Amino acid sequence: MATEEIRVCGTVQGVGFRPTVYRLAKICGLRGDVCNDGEGVLIRVSGSEEALTEFVARLQTECPPLAKINQLTRTIYKGELKFDDFVISTSVSNAIRTEITPDAATCPQCQQEIFDPFSRFYRYPFTNCTHCGPRLSIIRAIPYDRCNTSMSAFAICSECGKEYHDVENRRFHAQPVACHACGPTAWLERADGKTVTASMFSMLDDVDAVCTLLQKGEIVAIKGLSGIHLACDATQETVVQKLRQRKKRYDKPFALMARDIEIIEQYCTVNAKEKELLKSPAAPIVLLQVKGRQRDGKNLLTPNSSLLTPNSLEIASSVASEQNTLGFMLPYTPLHHLILRRMNRPIVLTSGNLADEPQCIDNDEARDKLGTIADYFIFHNREIINRVDDSVVRVVDDKVQIIRRARGYAPASISLPPGFDKAPQILAMGSELKNTFCLLREGEAILSQHLGDLENAAAYNAYQETLKLYLNLFEHQPEVIAIDKHPEYLSSKLGKELAEKNQIKVSQIQHHHAHIAACMAENGIPLDSSPVLGIALDGLGYGDDGTLWGGEFLLADYRKFQRLATFKPVALIGGEQAIYQPWRNTYAQLLAANLWDDCEQKYTDLEIVKFLKNQPLKLLNQIIEKRINSPPASSVGRLFDAVAAAMGIYREECSYEGQAAIAMEAIVDVSSLNNDKETLIYPFSFSISDNIYCIDPCPMWQALLDDLQQQIPQSVMAAKFHQGLANAIVEMVKHLSQENVISQVVLTGGVFQNCILLQQVTKGLQTLGIKVLTHSLIPANDGGLSLGQAVIAAAQFIHKY
Repeated sequence: MATEEIRVCGTVQGVGFRPTVYRLAKICGLRGDVCNDGEGVLIRVSGSEEALTEFVARLQTECPPLAKINQLTRTIYKGELKFDDFVISTSVSNAIRTEITPDAATCPQCQQEIFDPFSRFYRYPFTNCTHCGPRLSIIRAIPYDRCNTSMSAFAICSECGKEYHDVENRRFHAQPVACHACGPTAWLERADGKTVTASMFSMLDDVDAVCTLLQKGEIVAIKGLSGIHLACDATQETVVQKLRQRKKRYDKPFALMARDIEIIEQYCTVNAKEKELLKSPAAPIVLLQVKGRQRDGKNLLTPNSSLLTPNSLEIASSVASEQNTLGFMLPYTPLHHLILRRMNRPIVLTSGNLADEPQCIDNDEARDKLGTIADYFIFHNREIINRVDDSVVRVVDDKVQIIRRARGYAPASISLPPGFDKAPQILAMGSELKNTFCLLREGEAILSQHLGDLENAAAYNAYQETLKLYLNLFEHQPEVIAIDKHPEYLSSKLGKELAEKNQIKVSQIQHHHAHIAACMAENGIPLDSSPVLGIALDGLGYGDDGTLWGGEFLLADYRKFQRLATFKPVALIGGEQAIYQPWRNTYAQLLAANLWDDCEQKYTDLEIVKFLKNQPLKLLNQIIEKRINSPPASSVGRLFDAVAAAMGIYREECSYEGQAAIAMEAIVDVSSLNNDKETLIYPFSFSISDNIYCIDPCPMWQALLDDLQQQIPQSVMAAKFHQGLANAIVEMVKHLSQENVISQVVLTGGVFQNCILLQQVTKGLQTLGIKVLTHSLIPANDGGLSLGQAVIAAAQFIHKY
């Protein structure tokens, strides 16, 4: 007989892991116990060597659906086991090393129960089990037991208690288990405060009434799993426009939810990987190609009605104007499944907030902030502890690309590459926009959910609250705080304050180095590997020379980098104004290319030239010359905006960063890509400035002006720009490879969320025999920056100490 202590670390709490241990131990004839503690799951077990070997092997192959074993350690147990059988023991509180499980979409078994009239969970909107339901959104502390969640307010009834204590039941030790008799309840309210009941609509209950309200064109605020959403019928143009005006979200695409895949397939093409994502426990918003979208005379994208099924209605054009993709998700809670039971068309399901503010999670807060947006509310009385937005993903060349990492993914840990096991606890504060923060400990990184843009006061407050919660949940005591080098980032300022208050070392990390290191880390590049060539293209980041960077070629490892090449710096006229007024970038680019005189002489009939001549050019020239709020920036993001504006796409104003660039990508004539004819590729040139190579778009602008004069279609010009830019990037890598040893190239930064550019650059580099590393676990945009900050700080600490 052998007696062992088996320590299991990873995602092993709240996912049915202990019941699995119990079941396998009984099958293998073992005695002992299993419990949750701060480190994960602890198993003390006694039996024959053969039985123990079988038990451990089956534990890893029969792991529950939501569980993930990061580490399993077996040691000889020297104490005395006073057990005649195998039991599940009470949880133990000690130093916290375990993981918190992301919220999970309703499993097929629970979904079947809520529609079964003979089930006691029939039409119960909070049905869950160990395979699905709330986790992060309801937790206050570790270990994950009911008393440490917002479900502590609901005492379990006898029926739920039987299932909770029945080891053979799917709900064995499912902490949020509840039913009609003992759990949370949902109710309908009118925004104007008047009384409303489901009977007024002749419906089954308040939840069913929501469907009727949506069909009638009402806007309903729905309190869901980890936040409150605003919903309306996606096929009614008038109500979608009403929602936009009330919410003050004038242009950004709305997310959609549909009852099932079949409804989604009426509007979009869905491949196997995309179906897998839609039906996964994470249940993210998946960006899907719209069926049969065609360009009209203005190059606006409209659905081809002839491809819709006879019973389907067109989605309102204002859901995602000038896009060739739609963001769809499937119902991920019983509440959503019940609401959409009779809904044969998609609904808009967008975050319940005013534009740019954090999503509401509290009933009273929603009544106050959403009362002028929603006509009705469907509330419940289960408190949401942690606000978690919907995740957004897309599939590019059969590889998942995460755009926003939140519900369903956070806070699952990311295992760090070899060499980082000796790193101390580190807190990385993230960026100013699309913020996440990162806790690094014992060879793993824990990224927060997407927290938004910190320039919004409410978002910044939510960021601080969430950071405090994570530090407490994981009992994280950082020895180093990593921040971005930008002196005005609120996240960096807060990091400095925390470091000073707690006498902790601060590590300032360059923005684009962090982007590259994040991609290296998620691709498992070991700590002591040779440098890679990182290409980081984005809006902007603070450079080591005090200027703004945004188109960088860095030879980098985790500790340091060398800037080999960049894009020609161009004035950012008006600073932040240039993000929202793309014409400013066009004018700056034309000046930098010495083409403005030509514009006034040869291209006077062009719309862009006429538009620019109506601007205060004399004043603009003065502020550029004196560098008054017009810093030079090598930003590829702003180059995209400049080209789009020249073509007439969101020339005057954008309501969100990258809007013009996204619209330009959507109209690309793909048949013009992958063509070797020089006439179908805009040229770029190379030069040397300050001892590094520069990609100069000057010849591209000359060719673009000629095309505008010849009235070449926008779709062709957009294709020529994308292909020309991709070719220039590949040529630069080819040139740099002659002077440096380059076997791997990292593609990162928000610009590489452009699928066409990503695909064309990847294809070109692979033709050169170079291995290309891209993002899949975290966003390429600033949402992944905190991981890079953390691993750079860790590498520098390990090297020093």
